[in-house]
Amino acid sequence: MTFSVWAPAHERVRVRVDGHDHDMTAGRDGWWHADVPREAGADYAFVLDGDALPDPRSAWQPNGVHAASRVYDHSAFRWTDSAWTGRGLPGAVIYELHIGTFTPSGEFDGAIERLDHLVSLGITHVEVMPVNSFDGTAGWGYDGVLWGAVHEPYGGPDGFKRFVDACHARGLAVLLDVVYNHLGPSGAYLDRFGPYFAGSNEWGPGLNLDGEGADEVRRYVIDNALGWLRDFHVDGLRLDAVHALVDRSALHVLEQLAVEVDALSAGLGRPLTLIAESDLNDARLVTAREAGGHGLHAQWADDLHHALHVALSGETFGYYPDFEGRLGKTLREVFFHAGTWSSFRGRRHGRPVDRRLPGYRFLAYLQNHDQVGNRATGDRLSATVSPRRLAVGAAIVLCSPYTPMIFMGEEWAASTPWQFFASFPDPGLAEAVRTGRRREFGRHGWDEQEVPDPMDPETVRRSVLRWDEVTEDGHRELLETYRALIALRRERPELADPRLDRFAVREEGPVLVLERGPLRVVCNLGPDAEVRLDVEPLDVLLASEGVKVAGQVAHLPGDSFAVLGPPALSPPAASPPR
Repeated sequence: MTFSVWAPAHERVRVRVDGHDHDMTAGRDGWWHADVPREAGADYAFVLDGDALPDPRSAWQPNGVHAASRVYDHSAFRWTDSAWTGRGLPGAVIYELHIGTFTPSGEFDGAIERLDHLVSLGITHVEVMPVNSFDGTAGWGYDGVLWGAVHEPYGGPDGFKRFVDACHARGLAVLLDVVYNHLGPSGAYLDRFGPYFAGSNEWGPGLNLDGEGADEVRRYVIDNALGWLRDFHVDGLRLDAVHALVDRSALHVLEQLAVEVDALSAGLGRPLTLIAESDLNDARLVTAREAGGHGLHAQWADDLHHALHVALSGETFGYYPDFEGRLGKTLREVFFHAGTWSSFRGRRHGRPVDRRLPGYRFLAYLQNHDQVGNRATGDRLSATVSPRRLAVGAAIVLCSPYTPMIFMGEEWAASTPWQFFASFPDPGLAEAVRTGRRREFGRHGWDEQEVPDPMDPETVRRSVLRWDEVTEDGHRELLETYRALIALRRERPELADPRLDRFAVREEGPVLVLERGPLRVVCNLGPDAEVRLDVEPLDVLLASEGVKVAGQVAHLPGDSFAVLGPPALSPPAASPPR
């Protein structure tokens, strides 16, 4: 087989295969090649300046990120999803999960055993946090250093393929979280091979996307993305913190990626989705290329989260003060900061969203891994907000024109926190992360002694979901509410209608009325309230306990919601929650 590596600045490169070194031949554009009679399963490394380093494009790292790579044959896996035609994003309900804490096993096979729960909930897309190789056994996955190799403790490349195959068998699309804005602090050998890095950001070294040698670096990113979609049958990618991708090229790497992913989608005959996380509040990311945008398919909308969080929890510290009393405005406009002053940043931020854009291009959520895990103790909303109030928040998200996303365990008000954890074997690095985490929260007013030790295995164990809670009182009822809301969203297409120009929000103090075609979603986050509707008397399609409707007047107790509308032509999809 042929071994190849890009190492443009080196005069000699060798490949070590199963312990034997072979000289490589310099080719064009800094690439080196060697033909060695070996098959899948062989261990290999590239020898530069006397050091044996793993392949930057490795597909398998069975012994960790510092060890030799292993040849992996993608064609050997026996897929069973030949009938899978994919799922587009319009109408989707996304579920974000972390393989290491989704089940006690912390493996792909354990996660497969819980997929039927997601199906019964009404999920369409499973968004998996990063699974590429990082140093250690436990971690969030954002410190990956070998982007194409699946983390071995989760089950390696075959394990991930089994997971994707099992999802497709149940009608679930798979979105994979990928990190191209930096590399982790341990095992990042790219700079030994070539000019991969240019500058740095708050998380680590940034990629060279527009300097000398950038063409091959861009290919490194794009080929990795295409590989997940093609070789692992993944249906889409969530692109982490794209605002940290510094690229001054005329063709931004994100637009180049979108073009090539669209081409692959046409070739595979199934939809492929690119979802960005961005701090820019700029909808050009999801604007069509024909209209001057990058052509991505969707982006996370943190402003929606922030406004919801403040309304539900009452917290107004950190970046939350600007969002107090701004829920209605943010729901209408997607970005609250749309060229407005941001007290957190100390400057104006963002730009308005063109209401001709469909709402499904923006993800809305009450919680996600960042907004829970980056709290000092990793406490969920359910630690401070009542189940009734959480249900109102769920109704707002699931009856909005945006693509709803649920963070694992949210649907039953999981009691387990989701805390920051890592497991770097190097003692010095481990201590640096430990002390750095505590100091960071100390600067934001938290008691440093309250911050869990991210290197303590108990921090991981505390973060693992407790599946026995699903049937317990208090948890079971909220889960029923989530199921009923998702079923109603599917039963009544008006609730998933993405047209922002047809979406209105009326505010009466703590009461919000979402206008969804002929339907009205009335949400009360205050004490008992009486709301006069602007339409003919409507049936109660789904409501919290205690809601009463008489004529055009709705009576809502505190922390309650009601979805009202003309009766459906067919029997209702779900019964109201208790």
